[in-house]
Amino acid sequence: MAVVMSGAAMADDMKRHISVTGEGQVEATPDMVTLSLGVTHEADEAADAMSQTSDAVAQILARLTGMGLEQRDVQTRSLTLNPVWSNQPETKPRRSEITGYVASNIVIVRVRNMDKLGGILDAVVADGANTFNGLSFGLQEPDALADKARKQAVADGRAKAELLAQAAGVKLGQVISITDQDRGQPMPRMMEMSAMRDSGVPVASGEVTIDASVSMIFAIGE
Repeated sequence: MAVVMSGAAMADDMKRHISVTGEGQVEATPDMVTLSLGVTHEADEAADAMSQTSDAVAQILARLTGMGLEQRDVQTRSLTLNPVWSNQPETKPRRSEITGYVASNIVIVRVRNMDKLGGILDAVVADGANTFNGLSFGLQEPDALADKARKQAVADGRAKAELLAQAAGVKLGQVISITDQDRGQPMPRMMEMSAMRDSGVPVASGEVTIDASVSMIFAIGE
């Protein structure tokens, strides 16, 4: 997002200008969490490893559906099958051999009802989930808060420019350009530990922070 003057006027103003970066920040309580979990099994035969993993994942998916999660919120992230090689001592000349296979299925789950998080964690572990790659908190509709952070960033940028102009003994002119530096997704900020109502699993929901940054150029007035 950019607002830019054009033509000779801009070229002239750019010779005498003040350049600043404005920052804005809005904090909010998250209303969504994304989990990365899965199942990993090792067996002598590849088919057995994959079958054991698939059976457990199928049970987990059925459980999630039964707990009210929609299909759009559950997605397979990766499915792998790898051999397990024997580790022969260096003193033995024999070549390494395949002694088994490891199958892994990782699923990404979005939980939109935070009160169910603890219960979901308990349920998937009971159904066979033995791989957990962490979680991240977020907002289902961050746009309004992102706009608020941008407004703060613009106000911060103008305040900085006015301070610099006053310190330099010059008059602050009009805005020549504003460039939005998009920060992307909300960042989690851990604030306090609380237990989800459905379970004894402790989860720190805390807050998420939406940052905004803008680059602003002001002309120096006459």
